[in-house]
Amino acid sequence: MTTTDSRAAAAARALFAERFGAEPVGTWSAPGRVNLIGEHTDYNDGFVLPFAIQHRTHVALAPRADGVFRVRVASTFDDTTAELAVAELAEVFPERRDEVPEWARYPLGVAWALLAASGTDPASVPGVDLAFASEVPVGAGLSSSAAIEGATAVALADAWAIHLDRVALAKVGRRAENEAVGAPTGIMDQMAALLGRADAAIFLDCRSLEAEVVDLGFADAGLELVVIDTGVKHSHATGGYGERRAACERGAAALGVPALRDVTLDDLPRLAGLVDDVTFRRVRHVVTEDQRVLDTVRTLREQGPTAIGDLLVASHASMRDDFEISVPELDTAVEAALSAGAVGARMTGGGFGGAAIALVARDRVQAVSDAATAAFAAAGFAAPTIFTVTPSAGAARD
Repeated sequence: MTTTDSRAAAAARALFAERFGAEPVGTWSAPGRVNLIGEHTDYNDGFVLPFAIQHRTHVALAPRADGVFRVRVASTFDDTTAELAVAELAEVFPERRDEVPEWARYPLGVAWALLAASGTDPASVPGVDLAFASEVPVGAGLSSSAAIEGATAVALADAWAIHLDRVALAKVGRRAENEAVGAPTGIMDQMAALLGRADAAIFLDCRSLEAEVVDLGFADAGLELVVIDTGVKHSHATGGYGERRAACERGAAALGVPALRDVTLDDLPRLAGLVDDVTFRRVRHVVTEDQRVLDTVRTLREQGPTAIGDLLVASHASMRDDFEISVPELDTAVEAALSAGAVGARMTGGGFGGAAIALVARDRVQAVSDAATAAFAAAGFAAPTIFTVTPSAGAARD
C-alpha cells in the first residue's frame, strides 16, 4: 500500500467513526484509470486500452449491528449522509433516482445493481454503513466515479457474501452509472478499476468483454506518463456526452449495423451520403479511434512504447476536430507537452474538460511541466495540476 493509499484509507476509517460512531470491519479500494487510447469507443462495442493508476478511492465498511436493514453512505467530499432501506433500493432506482443526492447514487446504485445481478433477496442481507475517501481527482477524466463503484462493489460483495467474478462486478458498476446515476457511459472504466494490473494496460474488447493484459514497458524505456489536469470540470450526466452517443447510434442505424464496431474505414465514403456532416464526423472519430487502439497494441508489442506517439497525437486531433470534445485548455496542454519534447500527448476521458496525458522521457518531465504551466499562464488560464501516474493493480481489500 502506498503512502497516498494509507492516508485515504485512514481518512475513510476516521470518517466512518465520526459519522457512524463505530469502527469499520475493514477498508476496500479501487483505482482511477487513465485511458492510454480509445476514447468514446467503449459504448460503440469497440476497443479501448486503459490502465489503472495508483490513485485510489477507499471505503470503510461495517455491517449494521442494530438489525436495521438500511444502507448508509458518507463521504469526505460531501457533508451529508445518505441512506436507503435495502428493500427500497429497487423501488428508488432507476425511476426515482432524483430523490437521492447525486454523489450517493454511485454507491447506493451499486448496492441496487449488485443485488439484482446476483439474484440476492434484499431481505437476506444485513444493513451496512460505508464511508468513502478518495485520492482520485474528481472531474479530471481519471474516472473517479468508477473508482467509487469498484470499491463499493468489492466491499459489498464481501459483506454480503455475493460471489460474482470481476467482469460481472464491472457490469454492476456500469449499470449503476447508466441507470442509477443517469450517465450513458460504457464499461471501460469499470473494467479498468476491477481488472487493473501493475505495469500493464488492459486491452478490452467492449463487445465480448474479453480482456487481455498488455505490457506497457514504460519503466524499461525510461518513460513517464504525465497527467495535466486542466481543472475544467465536466459531468458525463450532462448533455454533451449523450448527444455524442446519440450521433453514434444514428450513424450505426444509417449503415444498418448494430454498433460502430461493425463499421470499417472503407465504409466511411458510403456513410457520407447517408447522414449530415456532424454525424459523419462523430462516426469517423469512433471508427478511426478503434483502428488506432489496434495499432497501438500492435506497436507496443512490436516496437515498444516510444513508437506510439503519433497515434496519441492523431487521437487528440480526432477528438478535437471530429468528435469536438476538447476545450482550449486541453489543446493548450497537448501542444505545450509536444513542444517540450513529449513522445506523444492527447486528452483523455470523456472530454469537455478534465485532463490531458503526455508520454514523456523521464528526463523531460520537468520541462513538460514547466512548458504546460507557462502556456496556461500565457493564455490566461488557471494553473494546471500536473503529476505522473503509474500503471497499478485493480480493486481489492486493503
